[in-house]
Amino acid sequence: MTTVLLVRHGRTFANADGVLAGWSPGVHLDDVGRQQASATAARLAAVPLAAVVTSPLERTRETADALLAGREPSPPLEIDERVGECRYGDWTGQDLKVLVKDPLWKVVQAHPSAATFPGPEGESMAQMSARAVGAVRDWNARLGADATYAIVSHGDVIKAVLADALGMHLDTFQRLQVDPGSVSVVRYTDVRPFVLRSNDVGGDVAGLIPPKRRRRRKASSDAVVGGGAG
Repeated sequence: MTTVLLVRHGRTFANADGVLAGWSPGVHLDDVGRQQASATAARLAAVPLAAVVTSPLERTRETADALLAGREPSPPLEIDERVGECRYGDWTGQDLKVLVKDPLWKVVQAHPSAATFPGPEGESMAQMSARAVGAVRDWNARLGADATYAIVSHGDVIKAVLADALGMHLDTFQRLQVDPGSVSVVRYTDVRPFVLRSNDVGGDVAGLIPPKRRRRRKASSDAVVGGGAG
């Protein structure tokens, strides 16, 4: 079973100012964001990671660097544009208080599968979801069934991956919350994904550390009837 830790980058100056950063260059973590990244790294320090896959944007790279700091041996850092931020097109760099007045805002809220962002650089939310989910499945296959690895990405991207894992239509993904510095966890099996955590900003992560077993048993894809003992 491949376990994916979906880590949202820490808070940025754009987040604090209410600006939709998108793919704008030069958007860095602020002081709070750096503290969030360090705290997340400390929480996950005992969890062995086969790789850290990151969006190419500065804010995710900085968060990924925090995750890797002090790890021995250090897992490989992989940069993948497919887990990069949604391309918001002409919305990029604008104040959210301005965008909320745009008619497209209501579509993004109520019917995101039909939303395409304006301008030559804009993409649809459905395209964003497809590329992000495809990237996760691809890395699962590359790293193997026993791997635990991290993907450092962005709020809407992580929400799209969680929605897919939960079997939710993209039009309902706005029901999910993914805060800066949060960790969401999905375990993929041959039959179905299991969402183990969502928007976790401080829980104990001991359950993510693979147990030491003298004899390896085949992992089950079945859901335990009644819920199991955890």
